Amino acid sequence: MPGWLAGAWADLADLVLPTDCAGCAAAGAALRYGVCPSCIAALEALTPFATRPTPAPPGMPRCVALGGYDGVLREVLLGYKERGRYTLSRPLGALLARAVAEASSDARTPVLLLPVPATAAAARRRHGDHVWRFARHAAAELRRSGRTAAVAQPVRALPRPDSAELDRAGRAAAAATAFRLRAGRVPSTQRRAARAAVVLVDDIVTTGATLAAVRLLLAEAGLQVYAAAVLAATARRAAPARGTAI
Repeated sequence: MPGWLAGAWADLADLVLPTDCAGCAAAGAALRYGVCPSCIAALEALTPFATRPTPAPPGMPRCVALGGYDGVLREVLLGYKERGRYTLSRPLGALLARAVAEASSDARTPVLLLPVPATAAAARRRHGDHVWRFARHAAAELRRSGRTAAVAQPVRALPRPDSAELDRAGRAAAAATAFRLRAGRVPSTQRRAARAAVVLVDDIVTTGATLAAVRLLLAEAGLQVYAAAVLAATARRAAPARGTAI
């Protein structure tokens, strides 16, 4: 196993987990954080790529995804978000760190991760903010690799419809009024961002409306977003040919 990810899968004692793999549902395999060795290998083989909706919404930042929203990555994300497999936050954070590193390629520059916040209803349903959880692990993984990294959350989410039930126009309309600045946290975030590359992080990008809305809101507070990094891009996001400039 590559050294950068070995700690994410193996540095804690085994926990009491479901007996089926979160990636392929295989039963009886030796699991680490609920994922079997073959699915771990599939996740490790993913290569981050630049992704962009067509058309891209105004304000959409440059974005890097770890993989497409399909196969093992999709199943692991669903297990984490919707099926209570919360121990997956650590390996997912380590995987996200790869997309962040690709989005902010100068390793000498500190990085400040700003996770897209969950609504209060979603956080209650998932026993916490799922993006915040794996963003902290991503920052820790970046620090283990020698990068200066931190996490901040100057934005809060307001109640909004489930985006899975909305079309592109509906997603854009919902995202435009879905977030507010946390006034008490903006000054400290501005100070931390002054010497860092600010990277928005989320689990999935579909139309880009959420990333665009958060970026524009932050810009009003003088916080300039350098890029975005996500774990997965939906099928409508075609991955570019390898080697395409980001």
